[in-house]
Amino acid sequence: MSIYHYCLVEAFTERACGGNPLEFFPDARVLSSELMQALAKEFNLSETSFVLPPQKPGNGFQVRIFTPASELPMAGHPTVGTAFVLARKQLIKMTEPTTSIIFEEGVGDIAVTLKTLPNQHLSIQMRQPLPTFGEQFRDRAAIAELLSLSLEDLDPALPCEVVSCGVPFLFVPLKNLAAAHAIRFRQDVWERVLRDFSASQVFAFTREVETPGSTVHSRMFAPALSVPEDPATGAASGPLGCYLVRHKLVEGTASARIVSEQGLEMGRPSFIQIEIDSVGDAITGVYISGQCHFMGEGSMEVPASL
Repeated sequence: MSIYHYCLVEAFTERACGGNPLEFFPDARVLSSELMQALAKEFNLSETSFVLPPQKPGNGFQVRIFTPASELPMAGHPTVGTAFVLARKQLIKMTEPTTSIIFEEGVGDIAVTLKTLPNQHLSIQMRQPLPTFGEQFRDRAAIAELLSLSLEDLDPALPCEVVSCGVPFLFVPLKNLAAAHAIRFRQDVWERVLRDFSASQVFAFTREVETPGSTVHSRMFAPALSVPEDPATGAASGPLGCYLVRHKLVEGTASARIVSEQGLEMGRPSFIQIEIDSVGDAITGVYISGQCHFMGEGSMEVPASL
């Protein structure tokens, strides 16, 4: 048995018990992939991240990210939360008010920028891969049934559409907050209509919001990843911004700035800053950012293999 150190951090929040919790192992060099997956299942958070030395000279760290069910090629709140803890432990040196570093994730190199705010808190931004727009899901009645809503609760002017910046999500536009609050996700319907679809993660949103300064109110469900509902989904927030820009739902021609509020129904309010750069109709940059709150740290005895 060996003893390994871990940390717990909340991402996309400034306070304790908000945002999306992340379990983080700062030194995972001797952990096998099988053991990483077992630990992610043991903690049973939406994601657990593991840090290793970079494979390419000049990069900062390799970061592997696991849900309780599988490894992800990239994810937002683990990227932001991992950078926050590495900076807190001075493994990322904040020699300037703004510091940049490269994380190696499953999709390739991810640029991360850490900025010290006037209140000395850190804002952490990740650049995501450019979007791919996939197929539309035409059976809107099935989507309404999946969410325990009526067909009238879906926005008739907008498509249910797949967008990916590394991980695909099916975006479902809703008419209002009442519809978002009323969602009761049905696993049985998901098994029937979405398990084999090109995007099995469902991201529902409305442009009616609860919090001043927010742009959209969001909820995300990912049963295939053993995540019944996620309180803050960075990997979906970049594609969400791309969806809003593509369908001309936000202002800003060259740079659209968006705030997604998420997790409110779960009692874990989260706020994700999104920035989408465009030239004409072409999206040229996708960024998400937020703050974090450090919750604690500890150690556990880990076997070399299971």
